Amino acid sequence: MGIRLGCIADDFTGATDLANNLVRAGMRVVQLIDVPEVGAEGAVGAGAGAGADADAVVIALKSRTVPAADAVEASLRALAWLRSAGAEQIYFKYCSTFDSTPDGNIGPVTEALLDALGSDFTVATPAFPDNGRTVFKGHLFVGEVLLSESGMRHHPLTPMTDSNLVSVLDAQMKGTAGLIDHAVVGEGADAIRARIRALREEGRQIAVVDAVSNDDLVRLGAAVRGMPLVTAGSGLAIGLPANWGFKPSRAAAQLPPAGGHAAVVSGSVSAATNEQVRRFLRGGRPAFSVDPLRIADGEDVAGEALEFATAHLADGPVLVYSTEAPGAVRTVQGRLGAAEAGELVERTLARVAQGLVERGVRRLVVAGGETSGAVVQALGVTGLRIGPQIDPGVPWCAAALPDGGTLHVALKSGNFGGPEFFTDAFARLGQEDS
Repeated sequence: MGIRLGCIADDFTGATDLANNLVRAGMRVVQLIDVPEVGAEGAVGAGAGAGADADAVVIALKSRTVPAADAVEASLRALAWLRSAGAEQIYFKYCSTFDSTPDGNIGPVTEALLDALGSDFTVATPAFPDNGRTVFKGHLFVGEVLLSESGMRHHPLTPMTDSNLVSVLDAQMKGTAGLIDHAVVGEGADAIRARIRALREEGRQIAVVDAVSNDDLVRLGAAVRGMPLVTAGSGLAIGLPANWGFKPSRAAAQLPPAGGHAAVVSGSVSAATNEQVRRFLRGGRPAFSVDPLRIADGEDVAGEALEFATAHLADGPVLVYSTEAPGAVRTVQGRLGAAEAGELVERTLARVAQGLVERGVRRLVVAGGETSGAVVQALGVTGLRIGPQIDPGVPWCAAALPDGGTLHVALKSGNFGGPEFFTDAFARLGQEDS
């Protein structure tokens, strides 16, 4: 059996989030870091370890916050590779909080993929009810509040101040968006398909689809069987594998045994990650805070962090973090600029992660999408085998290191995970190995 589903994710944590849901639904999944050369022999196996075989491949890009033209170019390269590998359906994955700017990148990438596939219509839903992301009447909710009233309104790169996804897409696209509301979705796949036909006749190019439960996503998954392109957060992944006859199986999530030291590297500024850091510190565990202003002043913050970590690795998980409240983030951005501040922290944390692995860390949690991208690239990781779920949207993965060793890594979106995630993750990995 070849590759059934080819996925293009706009950041690294989002890629593992998607892959996690596919694995839970019974697919064997490999995540590739960036796009292999078209026609590259053994790209899936080489990226994820010897003997890798996959029902779905997820290509992780770092395209969420780059200029729209660059995001389109990267996504089209990913599409070309997936099509050359035989993927039957394409899945464009973005964040469950629809992270984007008025210029994109969700709308422009969607239109470019449609054009390349010779298709004229697709669906869009970032809903992921297991993580509190629901869509009702076209409006995205984060927990009990609208997206525009959530912490995402303070995001340093993609502040989300409009919860109406139809209007968000209309602002980004040349074409127009429509809505498939909860009443239609509740009637089932046939009703969804009928609404799709009506929207296409109206000349719509994309439909925002309501989903307030997993059952809604399962119904939508059945309705889009055979659609060349689907776009969504990771939630829709629970409704697609059944289209090829896959069923949940523990075997799909098996990883090699884990060992070595444990560490956490966190660069996210989300409310959820801030709380996870606070809980870790409250437990009296070793932690080192990375100050962007000190980095900007030329101090060797990465070296200090590694010296600190080396002294504590034998005692259990060590945390190296640059996680601040919105006010503190704005202060740093005011002096350095948002892009420069983010890049300084990413480069520093990537260097820290390299040093940690050199010092024997083989179980690593990385928090934050941009940080995760910087870390896996710095480590020379080209692919990941997706394993068991830690919390909704976050699995453990196994990566083949350039020296032949294996690194177990969890790439966590800033918004995901429970308050005790940084300690629960390692406990869960131990349970899976026992």
